[in-house]
Amino acid sequence: MLFRRASSRASVVTTGLVALAALMTGGCDSGPDRKPAAADGPAVIAPGEPGEPNRTLSAEEAAGRRSENDSPNSADVSYARMMIEHHAQALVMTELAPQRAQSTKVKRIAARIAAAQKPEIEAMKGWLKSYGKPLKAERHEHAVMPGMATEAQLKKLRAADGKAFDQLFLTLMTTHHQGAITMATDVKGQGNNIRIEEMADEVIAQQTSEITRMRDML
Repeated sequence: MLFRRASSRASVVTTGLVALAALMTGGCDSGPDRKPAAADGPAVIAPGEPGEPNRTLSAEEAAGRRSENDSPNSADVSYARMMIEHHAQALVMTELAPQRAQSTKVKRIAARIAAAQKPEIEAMKGWLKSYGKPLKAERHEHAVMPGMATEAQLKKLRAADGKAFDQLFLTLMTTHHQGAITMATDVKGQGNNIRIEEMADEVIAQQTSEITRMRDML
């Protein structure tokens, strides 16, 4: 009986020592030489400068890379220039509404569009100036912008009155807004400047809301 108890006690001690050893071995993984866990995020390869090797960035470094350097690229500059021109045509159309529109709702949406786009034009002009970029490129740098009304369509709008004006204005302005949203979406994927991205977000949110309102009026 005594032998059986001693044997049982030895087993308990042995089991405890094994568990302690396993614990100590696992603890070594938390030291300074520990390899990054998957939860730390995958590494990102960043191209080096000309003549320099590529760099390996952590997920955190990659996320902060853009905020550290958001210098505008050609897509940012082109967007600002084109959107100034795009907004300017919208203002030409909205200026006709007070005298030619029949619907109070159409007059209100025209006023709303003008109130939003005038300051946006000034903001984009100011942005270009802050980076030393001229308002217009030295040479033609883009094709026809999406959503722009043709001269023939603008002539027809200027000649319209009452209900005919309302319908044509809403149709042209809806197409115009859709074009602006396309441009804003494109620069979000191609540009690099945070302020331009913020302005593009504003255009998408504002004009999507206005498209919904105008479609309800048609």
